[in-house]
Amino acid sequence: MRYLKLFTLLLAFGLISSACTLSLGSSSVGGANDGGAWLTTDKGATWRQISAIPTISGRPGSLANTDISALSIDPQDSAAVYMGTVGKGLYYTYNINNGWQEMKTLGQGTINAVSVDPKSKCALYTAITNRLYRSLDCGRTWQQVYFDNNPGVNVTTIAIDHYNSDNIYIGTSRGDIIKSIDRGLSWRTIQRVDDNIASIIISPQDSRLVFVATLKNNIYSFYSNSVTAPKDSADIDKNFAVDEWQNLGLVLKDLNLGSNFRDIVVCPSDASLFLATENAIVRSPDQGLTWENVKLLTPEKDAIINALAVNPRDSNEIYYVTNTTFFSSFDGGVTWTTKKLSTSRAGWELLIDFNNPKIIYLGTKKLQ
Repeated sequence: MRYLKLFTLLLAFGLISSACTLSLGSSSVGGANDGGAWLTTDKGATWRQISAIPTISGRPGSLANTDISALSIDPQDSAAVYMGTVGKGLYYTYNINNGWQEMKTLGQGTINAVSVDPKSKCALYTAITNRLYRSLDCGRTWQQVYFDNNPGVNVTTIAIDHYNSDNIYIGTSRGDIIKSIDRGLSWRTIQRVDDNIASIIISPQDSRLVFVATLKNNIYSFYSNSVTAPKDSADIDKNFAVDEWQNLGLVLKDLNLGSNFRDIVVCPSDASLFLATENAIVRSPDQGLTWENVKLLTPEKDAIINALAVNPRDSNEIYYVTNTTFFSSFDGGVTWTTKKLSTSRAGWELLIDFNNPKIIYLGTKKLQ
């Protein structure tokens, strides 16, 4: 889901096999074929590379030489995972032990973001360059539903209202926050900021509450109408109203976050809000009104955080990954466990299975 992570990504090999389970504490396998995506089923103690693509010939293809740009999970089925790549399109799996399938109907290209309708698992949204595509038949066919007339502007993030999935939000690299109330058929810009929109997320406890993060660590929140009526509303403007717009970054200025955004996460279990920058992780218990630093094991200047994940059932269970190391804490950051990555590539994306939080997906990136 993050546009800032689409710049340079990775090359590697991998076949799904019990023989390729590796401990993160072991020495790096090295070489050109150790990238792509990885999977742990024990909260990061051991990992295996998951890069196989089944073929008719019986000789599997591989995504190991592919850079990973986005990971997303079906809110209704945690076994359904979607993986965006740089320059090679979108892949999916309904059972990771069977490998990845290419979404050939979408074509190849760099995937900026991908999201699944929380109420209709066959409704998919994918951002590629300055376009947004929608499929209502599990990817068999796609329709372009948004196009920016400036080819230099990217659609960077997608958020779908989990209460009323007719409501779709997208962000652009120009700083636009754009909303649709009819599943992408029509759009209206509801807010603009002077920065690249890196992420839009919706509170899992109140879908009217929306958080926006930008590339330079500007954080905003607002409320938007969730019960929309695109055809029958007497006042169409109410569907697009932005209420209680707040600049949450004003209370973050004293926390020395730096200028490189990495991730924003809301934990469904208690609505704790987490923000990760390249050098710091901060947490808010009250929807961004107050913040506290999550103490890291390494000095902030040496952290180089690339991705953050939080157990959706327990906000004290925090994970992040750097260029070389996977970090995990089970006590809210009081103590940390570290494991050296089994790949020579940088960890770049993290995704937790909400049904079984022991399962974590890792996307990697080739360092330049």
